[in-house]
Amino acid sequence: MAYLKQLARILFITLLGEALHYFIPLPVPAGIYGLLLMLLALSTGAICLSAVRETGKFLVEIMPVMFIPAAVGLINTWDVLKGIWLPVLVIIAVTTALTMGVSGRAAQRVIRMSGRKEDP
Repeated sequence: MAYLKQLARILFITLLGEALHYFIPLPVPAGIYGLLLMLLALSTGAICLSAVRETGKFLVEIMPVMFIPAAVGLINTWDVLKGIWLPVLVIIAVTTALTMGVSGRAAQRVIRMSGRKEDP
């Protein structure tokens, strides 16, 4: 029952993100609105981390399975991608490396900042 309550909280935040996407005419995906709302709710204490922790862990664990439909879609469009596969691979490699670098730097900065707060 606890998992259902946690899932309901997550889905409610997702629904709010969809509503923001509908009412705000910006080219921002609804998922980003939902993530920002969840971050805001967790940061302000409107939702305790323990109120969504177990279901969040489960959703992160099954995330790779969610990429299977996208991979099948790529296989189905191979005729279109056949002529441009090299530029697509280069773009994927560059953006992946850039994302990993920026994420790593951001994580290091957060770790450094949290360490300074603990030191008197």
